[in-house]
Amino acid sequence: MDPLLFAAFSAGNILLFFWALSTVRDSGLISAVFLLPVLLGLIYDNGILAAGRFIGEGNTLKHLNYARFWIHAFFTPLLVLYSWNTLKQADLEWAKTGTFKWIAYLLTAGLIILELSSEVFGLKLEARWEYGVLSYSDTEAPDSPPIMVLIVSAVLLAASVVIWRKQGWFWFFAGAVLMIIGSAIDIPIESAAAVNAFEWLLLLSLTATSYFQKKHRLTKT
Repeated sequence: MDPLLFAAFSAGNILLFFWALSTVRDSGLISAVFLLPVLLGLIYDNGILAAGRFIGEGNTLKHLNYARFWIHAFFTPLLVLYSWNTLKQADLEWAKTGTFKWIAYLLTAGLIILELSSEVFGLKLEARWEYGVLSYSDTEAPDSPPIMVLIVSAVLLAASVVIWRKQGWFWFFAGAVLMIIGSAIDIPIESAAAVNAFEWLLLLSLTATSYFQKKHRLTKT
């Protein structure tokens, strides 16, 4: 069942990618730009997990799984820049300052370095079958989310509260909260893919937020 779920999530992220791309092409909204690599990474991640059993155990699948960790380290922190740009698009003057810009970029760079040093460098992958999915993973990885993911989640949550109060847009906040809940609770389902539903809902809310801000700007002009 899990290979089908991972394939479905990959397809769902493809749909979100084209929605985000259309938002960028129509308006040039910068927040959606930072969603594009994140969505591409999720398409790849879910696609490799879905296809693992067909590729088979060996160096090819092992290297493809290595790439999953590198992509996650470089792309997920970009959600900090996404959050910063939603605040700019809400016409918050303090978010447009050079100081806040440097904070956003330095935090993003710091999170990339943190994830590479703590989770990727020295990574030793082993083949593992779980719920019908063949992948290569770090068998010594802790059950709790990495620090990078926790910080990104906190940034998204903080930005979503500001957007809700400033523009009356609730769904950014809803997506951030659902993702935090999904990461924190132990879902009583025999599936490793089910938690990715919360991830997809988060990206749906982020893509919808970019689209909402585009429409909001157009109604003001």
